[in-house]
Amino acid sequence: MKFRFSLFLLLIALKTFSQNDGLKKLNFSAYGELYYSYDFSNPQNHEKSNFLYNHKRHNELNANLILLKANYLDKNYRANLGLMAGNYALYNLSSEPTWAQFIYEANIGVKLSQKQNIWLDAGIMPSHIGFESAVSADCWTLTRSLLAENSPYYETGIKLSYTSKNEKLNLSALYLNGWQKISKPNYIQKPSFGTQINYKLSKKLLLNYSTFFGTDKPDSINAIRQFHNFYLQYEPTNKFGIIAGFDIGRDKFNPTTYGTWYSPVLIIKQSINEKTRIAIRGEYYSDPKQIIITTGTTNGFQTFGFSSNLDYDLNDKIKCRIEGKMFQSKDKIFVNEINNYSITTNMTIKL
Repeated sequence: MKFRFSLFLLLIALKTFSQNDGLKKLNFSAYGELYYSYDFSNPQNHEKSNFLYNHKRHNELNANLILLKANYLDKNYRANLGLMAGNYALYNLSSEPTWAQFIYEANIGVKLSQKQNIWLDAGIMPSHIGFESAVSADCWTLTRSLLAENSPYYETGIKLSYTSKNEKLNLSALYLNGWQKISKPNYIQKPSFGTQINYKLSKKLLLNYSTFFGTDKPDSINAIRQFHNFYLQYEPTNKFGIIAGFDIGRDKFNPTTYGTWYSPVLIIKQSINEKTRIAIRGEYYSDPKQIIITTGTTNGFQTFGFSSNLDYDLNDKIKCRIEGKMFQSKDKIFVNEINNYSITTNMTIKL
């Protein structure tokens, strides 16, 4: 905790320093999230289910994410560096080398055309898949959806991107180390690829289609993962919004046979006043062959989820949230039960 707090104070100091006129292209920011969550399954080791990576700890006050970021942007170059600590880093990057487990992002980019908005970026980057990130304050719900928790939050590779002059269309093509990988695992030599089409039909409606084609298994298994992510975000007014998403993927669940997993999600938010909002989420995740989520049960992971949260902004930097959530699974995967209930509350600060 001393390490996290020291990093947080350091970035606050750097942010103040960056106000110098000579450093206008260099910006610093800080984000912190403290939370308390109670899981009514009462896991004795304080860890929630294996398919969750954020807000992981039961019945204790903890930090989900402490994030310090620096970014540089001018006409032809850009760079980002983010260092982090907290439960998200501890659990979601546990398979990475120790040196990589504190890196949220680290990338550089160069503009390839003076007439068109075409960039080439390389390094560790936020995932091109999905509408959620580990930064709770940027998401409509306090906790992440099942499809977000079980698809990449980050990726390492090279990205070629294009943005139209009216900024309505964004296209990306990526060469990647793999499915949410910083360091490429042993026994995997095959490359992975990704694409993204992001289109704003209007100020109110956004459509996105992202893909991943590659592997997450040793080359000897000769498996190709095919994954598609769709979502639309519609906000007809400043007070009301809908996100509808759908993920579907295909990969081998044993050395010879392919299977499919999929997940739909619907999120609705409504502002009560300038400081108060509510949101509800309904979702389902089907992975009967346990390609992504291992349960060791007869029917694998086939789970419905529902959550409802209330948000209150203390000011433009500090937000308080509380969320109730339930899961219902086909098998007894929650401490010998098919149902799971939890309450999570947090406070976030963005500087």
